[in-house]
Amino acid sequence: MLNERIWIAFCTIVIKEITRFTRIWVQTLIPPAISMALYFVIFGSLIGSRIGMMDGFNYIDYIAPGIIMMSVINNSYANVVSSFFGAKFQNHIEEMLVAPIPNLVILLGYITGGVARGFLVGIVVTIVAMFFTDLRIHDYFITFSVVLLTSILFSLGGMLNAVFAKKFDDISIIPTFVLTPLIYLGGVFYSIDLLPEFWQDISSVNPILYMVNAFRYGMLGVSDINILTAFIMLSIFSVILFIICLQLLNKGVGIKS
Repeated sequence: MLNERIWIAFCTIVIKEITRFTRIWVQTLIPPAISMALYFVIFGSLIGSRIGMMDGFNYIDYIAPGIIMMSVINNSYANVVSSFFGAKFQNHIEEMLVAPIPNLVILLGYITGGVARGFLVGIVVTIVAMFFTDLRIHDYFITFSVVLLTSILFSLGGMLNAVFAKKFDDISIIPTFVLTPLIYLGGVFYSIDLLPEFWQDISSVNPILYMVNAFRYGMLGVSDINILTAFIMLSIFSVILFIICLQLLNKGVGIKS
């Protein structure tokens, strides 16, 4: 009976989260597709034709995995931070807190919703990319695994932001001042082999570098970093954030007055 109750609670949260972003698909799925199409046109077609080849690939093909990953990162993060903070702001988070639902189930439900949106947007952007590039998946397992780990990691990041946010402005600070710089400095538009050694060392502490390069390896078969190292780093970051988020929920930080 307990397991059935927990399963129903988990499925309810997941269905709510998926329904939430699919109901307003014009706002959640179409804008990323348009934005990424502009990246392909400007950086790929216009600028890329002047840059030429990179690591044996046309520039537009080289940056395509990074652009897809960028959309996955932004949307998995945005889904959780906006949904959980909205629940706090509208006070219906209290309904889950008083219900006999373990905090672990609540956390897993929100993460699953973020992962679902990340995957769906990633698929939409990949379809858009096919109009501009000649993408071939080099390794399906690595490609799927990296998207999954990345979606989980940034869903947890969105939860962490939402827990501490006290007003709507707070949920835009991290994406603007932390997430965006990390993305643009994470090897989306270039190979870190082009950087001086000092900046390569600095880039090595950027978690997005590992995501982008591991996904690029899954799509194209090339990477600036060791794939095993990338998976280890992604797993470590995910476990650390998961533990932190669960502890915060258990303590009621940012939720209970």
